[in-house]
Parts: sequence; C-alpha cells; structure tokens
Amino acid sequence: MSVDFDHTRRRLIGAATFTALLSLTRVGHAAGARQIVAVRVWPSSTYTRITLESPEPLRFKHFTMKDPERLVVDIDGVQLNSALKSLDGKVGDDDPYIKTARAGQFNPTTVRVVLDLKTKIEPQVFLLPPVAEYKHRLVIDLYPSASNDPLLALFNDYNQGKLDDKPAKKPEKTDKHADAQDKDKDSKADKHDKADKADKSEKPEKADKNAARDSSKDSADDSAGKSSGKKSSRNGRPITIVLDPGHGGEDPGAVGPSGAKEKVVVLQIAKKLKRRIEAQSNMRVFLTRDEDVFIPLGVRVAKARKVNADLFISIHADAFINSSARGSSVFALSEKGATSTAARYLAKTQNEADLIGGVKFNVKDKYLAHTLFDLTQTATIADSLKIGKQMLRQLGEINRLHRNEVEQAGFAVLKAPDIPSVLVETAFISNPAEEAKLTNSSHQDKIADALFDGIRQYFAKNPALARV
Repeated sequence: MSVDFDHTRRRLIGAATFTALLSLTRVGHAAGARQIVAVRVWPSSTYTRITLESPEPLRFKHFTMKDPERLVVDIDGVQLNSALKSLDGKVGDDDPYIKTARAGQFNPTTVRVVLDLKTKIEPQVFLLPPVAEYKHRLVIDLYPSASNDPLLALFNDYNQGKLDDKPAKKPEKTDKHADAQDKDKDSKADKHDKADKADKSEKPEKADKNAARDSSKDSADDSAGKSSGKKSSRNGRPITIVLDPGHGGEDPGAVGPSGAKEKVVVLQIAKKLKRRIEAQSNMRVFLTRDEDVFIPLGVRVAKARKVNADLFISIHADAFINSSARGSSVFALSEKGATSTAARYLAKTQNEADLIGGVKFNVKDKYLAHTLFDLTQTATIADSLKIGKQMLRQLGEINRLHRNEVEQAGFAVLKAPDIPSVLVETAFISNPAEEAKLTNSSHQDKIADALFDGIRQYFAKNPALARV
C-alpha cells in the first residue's frame, strides 16, 4: 500500500511540477516577448516623439478624447513595469504638447498609456522594425493640429506620401513665414552687434589673417555683390543657403569613444556657420533643424527647395570601425555610382538615417528617378563639385584630409535636382584625437570659418549660379 501510495504521489507531484513549470515558462515567455525595455521622449518645437522599445513587435490601438484633449494608446500583451512607469517623469514642464503622461495596467493583458495634451494634436502612431542598436519600436508622434509653420506642412506631406517637389513661386515671402526654427528673434542691428562682438573675441592673429584675406578678395566679392552691398541675384534676392546638421532626435549619428554624439557636434558647427552667413548683407541662411529633433531626409531636401536655396550643405562627422581613420572629406551626388568603396559605404550609412530616426511612410525617391540624368541634374552636380573643391581646400588648412578630392555617391540628402549640394564630413568622431577637436569650441570656429570661406569663394567666382 505504501509503495503504491508513494508511486502515485510521485506521479501526481511530477505532473503538477511539470504543469507549473510549463505555465511559468509560457507566462515568462509571453511577458518577455512583450516587455517594454526602454521609454524615450523627444520634445521639440516642431513635434514631440515618444518611443517605446520592445524585444518583440507590439500590438496597439489608439484614439483621441476631448474635454480635455487626450491621446490614449492601448498596448496588448504587455505588463506594467518600471520602464513604463518612468514615462511621466520623462515629460518636462516645457514640453509644447504634453501636459502629463501616465501608464497603467488597464486589464490583465493590456497597458494603457494616456497623454494629457496642452493643445489639439494630429497623432502619428506606428511601428518600426529593429535597426542599428534599436529593437522593435512603437513610435508616437504628436504634431499640432493648427500651425502656419511651413516645415510642419512638409512633415504632413511627407507622412501622407505627397511631398511637393516644386519650389515656392514667391520666395520673398519665405522670410515672413519662415518656420519657427529659423525665425530670428533679434533685429538686423542685433545681428550685426553679435557679429561685431564675435569678431572682437577672435584672437588678434586670427583677426589679422581674416582682414588680410578679406582685403585680397575685395574685387572678387564685388562681383558677388558683397562690397557694394547689392544683392547678388538679378531680382534683388539674397543668396539663400540651407545648412543641414545631420541626424537628430532618436538618431544620434556616430558616437565617439568618449561619448560625443555626432548630432550634437554638427548642430554646434552649423549654428556657428549660420552666424557667419547672417552677417553678410547679400546672404540669408536657414537650418533644417536648430534643436535635437529628427527630420526625415526627404523633408530636409524639400525644405531647401521650398526656400529656393542656392546652396545646400549637409554637415556630418565621420566614423569607422578602425579608430585610426582620420581626416575631413567632402561629397557630392553621383550620376553613375560611388567613386570609392568608402563613399558607397558612407552613403549607405547616411541613407539609413530614416530607418534609425523613424518615419511612418516609405516615400519613393521622386528626385533621382526622374532627373538624375537630365541636363539640370548634370549641371547641378558640376556646381556641387566646384563648391566641394573650395570647401575641401579650406578644410585642408585646418585639418588633415581623408581624401584629396571631392568624392561622389548616391546620398539621398543631396538629391535636389536643381540645388548645388554637398555633404561635409568634418572629421572622424571615431578617432579620439579628432573627437577632442570636434568637441572643442575653438576648433568648431575654425571649421565654420573654413566652410564659410569656401562658400564665399564659390559665389565670388560663380555669381551667375545664384538662381533667380
């Protein structure tokens, strides 16, 4: 009896143990499959982005509520954890669109995220597959419902797959209705005062060098309209330059060995260059971004076309698996393929920015397919090579060059068919010595000076290239 009892008991206990283990395994797997491992919030004046990251694709639904304005996102198969609980603490008081955010266990299998809003919004909620170091992501983009910002209009067109590729017919109105990123809060007098202060803060030898350089170029500048104070374009419009600091927001770009992020460094350099251009009476300048925000490549190009840009400069910091790689480079678009393996690799890397930063729609490349081989595109590439050579020559005076010639590849951000466009790799942020330079304000000034000199020399020698 005792033997049978013990045998039966062992069998029952074994079966129960197996069932319990199976149950735990299934629950654990389900919880692991839908676990939120990271929550990030990216506020900006343009839009606010919330990213929820998971090892597995998330299932969700969302809806808006009124009185007060709210956005509700229900995520299925997820358990509330510390990452989700941290959401509220990641929303700052200065967020332009979110008042508060909270996450709670709505039912045993669903987490509900509620965003209390400061204004009416147009949400874009979508999934992104794994890329780079990111796992599966649920992205919540909050755009304002009502805005006169042209950049937001470009965002909306991009997200709807109908990005307008036609330049504005009346560029003179662009200044009045420029996007909030690029509005200058200061008067022209203030700008000149700032420029004067910046000039006075330069080292004497640098100021003397600049004075001598400017003196030697007076005659050339006359042809570009600088010395005379006249606008260089035939219709009186100033030369319009668009500066594009690469990456931003969810996309950090390359990260140096000491932790310096490409997106931060290039924005700092772009702002310095912007101040130098603003001080010129015959030039105006726009930034594709002036804060830590992700902007799709197609929107960057479209913004340049909306303001009838005469020149587009995308600013980056290079990286390579070998930390000994160093030097500055300049790239233009290619008609027939990359001029080197390195250029092809770099173009592929830069073109993946939309995958890393994340966009809802995969908008077809309408520029390259139809215009790459026509005469307009060919002439534009030729002009891009000219400005690239000028910039490369100036960069060579302050830093070692990675290549002594302008390289070419299929960079998506350079595909405006009628705007001379270059991509500048200022240095290798993956190189410890060059990372230190890139994060040094004085060296950033030297980079900005070099790029500005290249711009001036280009338009001094090619005044007719300033489009009307």
